[in-house]
Amino acid sequence: MTDSSARPRAAYVHVPFCRHRCGYCDFPLIAGRDDLIADYLRALEIELSDVTGQPELKTLFFGGGTPTHLSPDQLLRLFSLIRRTFRLAEGVEFSVEANPLDLDDDTIAVLVEAGVNRVSLGAQSFDRAALSVLERDHQPDDIANVVERLLQLGIGNRSIDLIFGVPGQSLEVWDKTLDAAISLEIEHVSTYGLTYEKGTSFWSRRSAGTLQSLDEETERAMYAAAMERLPSAGYIQYEISNFAKEGFACRHNQVYWQGDEFYGFGPGAARYRDGTRSMAHRSVTNWLKHVLAAESGIAESETLTPEQRAREAVMLGLRQTSGIHLDEFVHRTGHSLPDLAPQAFERFIQKGWLTEQDGHVMLTREGRFFADTVTADFL
Repeated sequence: MTDSSARPRAAYVHVPFCRHRCGYCDFPLIAGRDDLIADYLRALEIELSDVTGQPELKTLFFGGGTPTHLSPDQLLRLFSLIRRTFRLAEGVEFSVEANPLDLDDDTIAVLVEAGVNRVSLGAQSFDRAALSVLERDHQPDDIANVVERLLQLGIGNRSIDLIFGVPGQSLEVWDKTLDAAISLEIEHVSTYGLTYEKGTSFWSRRSAGTLQSLDEETERAMYAAAMERLPSAGYIQYEISNFAKEGFACRHNQVYWQGDEFYGFGPGAARYRDGTRSMAHRSVTNWLKHVLAAESGIAESETLTPEQRAREAVMLGLRQTSGIHLDEFVHRTGHSLPDLAPQAFERFIQKGWLTEQDGHVMLTREGRFFADTVTADFL
């Protein structure tokens, strides 16, 4: 790894262990193999040894999998490896994803001791039936309980993930889920439409007809409800799926959306360095085999051309509700945004999916329903 002066100020660490793989999950993880955690920590130490000079981080994010599936002792070891490798800037955003049932007081104490100041909970729903369909192991009351205990024990930046479009879920049930989230007075809410990824059990069950996906009209109404209800309760929609109270937008995810470079460690982790995007082996056992044999854990890399970087910047930038500053885009990429796809640009402006205001181009509220269609034309 090069040791240039302009190094990333953000790092992502993938922790691939879970108690159970939920039927909708397509993330790189392994369930029921806690015997591999010690090997994982050894391999991570090897990967981290490529980083020299203790660079300073402004954001640090542990995702998974379920990082909090590790025992308190294992978490201490994990955090010590990172703290040995990097310095954390004053005001760092230090995030950890967590399963509500994993966060007993001992685990929260370890997080606080390590400097974690933001926890993202995989809540997914406040409805028992939806939680059952999603194969989650917690109940609605568990979410409220852990949100309160996090604040009491010193973590005041709390986020929850919610999923809409769950088979059998009604708009009324989704409204109640939004009510429940708002009533917790947490700092950040992410809302995701359920997707059926090839290779997951949900994909197979839907193909076999044993799982019925919701109709598009209901899903659209659910997303519309989130875009109406959360902002009216003081949550600013700053990205297609993300809502935050003032000052609590996820700074780490903004690194991705702004096209900035970042470190990535662990199986399936992406990294972006010196204009090259790399992806580690998604298979946990494959990644372990390579790294423990002193080989690279990277499965694929691509160095983007200036035009590819510009097109990617459109895709990422339009996810943010603030959109893309046209002059800054030209300065940064060397390309004019409209010129990358002139016919599509005009078409989406006329459809009312894109708008141009004060030197910015952004998705309209209507355009957010069609974000994938818009960005695909620029890619």
